[in-house]
Amino acid sequence: MDDFPAGPASAEPGRPSLSVVVPVHNGGVDFERCLRRLRESTWTDFELLVVDDGSTDQSGPLAKSHGAFVLRLDRPMGPAAARNLGAERATGDLIFFLDADVAVHPETIARGMSRFLADDDLTALFGSYDDRPSAHGIVSRFRNLLHHYVHQRGDFVDDVRPAHTFWTGCGLIRRREFLEFGGFDPRLYARPSIEDIELGYRLTRAGRRILLARDVLATHLKRWTLFDMVRTDIFRRGVPWMLLIKRSGTVETDLNVQTGQKLSVAATGGLLLATAALPLSLWTGAIALACAGTVATLNVDLYRFLAQRRGVAFAAGSFPLHLVYFVCCGLSVVIALARWYLVDRRGASIAEGQGRIDRGGPIPSPAWVRLARRLQRWTTRSR
Repeated sequence: MDDFPAGPASAEPGRPSLSVVVPVHNGGVDFERCLRRLRESTWTDFELLVVDDGSTDQSGPLAKSHGAFVLRLDRPMGPAAARNLGAERATGDLIFFLDADVAVHPETIARGMSRFLADDDLTALFGSYDDRPSAHGIVSRFRNLLHHYVHQRGDFVDDVRPAHTFWTGCGLIRRREFLEFGGFDPRLYARPSIEDIELGYRLTRAGRRILLARDVLATHLKRWTLFDMVRTDIFRRGVPWMLLIKRSGTVETDLNVQTGQKLSVAATGGLLLATAALPLSLWTGAIALACAGTVATLNVDLYRFLAQRRGVAFAAGSFPLHLVYFVCCGLSVVIALARWYLVDRRGASIAEGQGRIDRGGPIPSPAWVRLARRLQRWTTRSR
């Protein structure tokens, strides 16, 4: 129990104190590795708060054995509510949010903290997964390497660049600003979703600064399946993110929503339509090949990166998975726009009049929409 100090120490005058907040729900062996790697951090002046989000395994006792202060929720409330609770009970000036299936490098926290020590106007900072995912299998490796690749692109200066989103997988934020802006929204995001992105939008629209640091890295331990990938990309990220874009009026061109990605989604849609029309005309085969070539050309740098990390065969095998990803993106846009124009636009107008355009709220829905939402909740029930 003495592996961590009882509270966030500040050995030097003016040095901000730190609280590490980790929400967990049945974390298993990945959570144990997460805790163990925290103990190996070169930055040791922090308190560790673990929010046990209704776990039925030994996640709580495991956290206590690693010196954490454990906050227990009797039933699963979702990571947004769990992180809010951790932030409220934290005593540090800065909060480092970390997912329970993410393992930091020894220097991860120190690198993030150094940015805040050098910049009093910085509100938040986040990093990315490294290029050494621990889970085996092509789906897991592709997903984690795709995340790393996307977050390492852009115009970096001294390994940082501005961002207008936030990420809680491995991200630091000033506690004062976090509480001032109301934290994450558990009403909109009761399950794992884009609660961190939504908070980032609110912060940057109010003039707060967020940085993406490409040298703040951690290892993602999650094992992905194809079903997890599709469910996440549509229901946990794609649809909520598109609805957030419409609700907030944001013109999104960063990270996963760059122009090349939008063109890739369109080309993938053309590939599917042309392939389906093959029995009608052989000309559609040429169109399908042209669309596939367009996707490959637009993403050649990614495939080159994958080949460098895992070999040419892995890069080639990742191409169908990338097409599935773009299909999910396209479906997310269709579903979100349908919901926006048929249901949520009226609710957003009401919310705007009440001054809560970014907060959302219950919106009256016809029966078929309520049925669709029940289906969505069912598909996202497993954690």
